[in-house]
Amino acid sequence: MPETPMSNTATTNLLLLAGRVLLSAMFILAGYPKLLDPAGTAGMIAGAGLPAATFLAYVAGLFELALGLFVLVGFQTRLAAILLAAFSAFTALVFHSGAINVPDFPEAANGLLTMFNGLMMMKNLTIAGGFLVLAAAGAGAYSVDARRGSVAITA
Repeated sequence: MPETPMSNTATTNLLLLAGRVLLSAMFILAGYPKLLDPAGTAGMIAGAGLPAATFLAYVAGLFELALGLFVLVGFQTRLAAILLAAFSAFTALVFHSGAINVPDFPEAANGLLTMFNGLMMMKNLTIAGGFLVLAAAGAGAYSVDARRGSVAITA
């Protein structure tokens, strides 16, 4: 059966709005606390062997918060979505691709943590995919981009 475009433009635009809200929420809610207290994120960054961990934690927080807000309101959506896709893929591979081995933890607990870490990697890669779809589709009519005349969906 051939693929057909959605027949209702309003439905398409509501789905794009809902997608933007859902994709942006975790980045807004994760970015803001990093700016208030970057210690936990800095610890993860240092644990991955990256330099300037506290500075990078602040950069990550600002990046997540600002680009999450851009996606939420639909401003420069395609660029923001591509950048957040890259960020999500990077964090999946750098922070969630390995086994977890906490000293003095039982083997089963480390196994469970490793399994959760793998799920976090897949979650991040899935989010990257969602952002790539958003980059291809654009923000939709209910966005700042639409008001500026840069929306691609006209189904």
